[in-house]
Amino acid sequence: MVADYIVTIASVQYDNTMVKIVLVEDDVMLAELYQTRLQLAGYECVVANDGITGLQLIKQHMPDLALLDLMLPQMSGDAILRAMRQSDWGKQIKAIFLTNISESEAPEGLKDLGFERYIVKASLKNNELAEIVAETLLPKPPTNS
Repeated sequence: MVADYIVTIASVQYDNTMVKIVLVEDDVMLAELYQTRLQLAGYECVVANDGITGLQLIKQHMPDLALLDLMLPQMSGDAILRAMRQSDWGKQIKAIFLTNISESEAPEGLKDLGFERYIVKASLKNNELAEIVAETLLPKPPTNS
């Protein structure tokens, strides 16, 4: 049986640690495209093509960020995030939904799970994903009050 995930390593670091991302996307070609763009931007990226494998990889790798599609085989993206938020290990992992479901059609209660961004894939431009990831992961500058 062929493995359902691919691991690539690159070199973006914050606070002297490698930035890890788990991407859970069932469209294999799209997953490879996003993975390549993230790799070229310097991130370590692990890809799963179904929800159960995605949740296992998130728990195993403890990434800085989980990029989740909503509609996935075996377990939906919102179920993955719900499981993460109900566990001690997954409460602090940042999450971005990357889906083709409009936000108005998203599952009820999704906003209560706590995630950083909701992105409709069809509206994503060329290298915008890497930019959004960087914005999400970079520490917020202190405000001058």
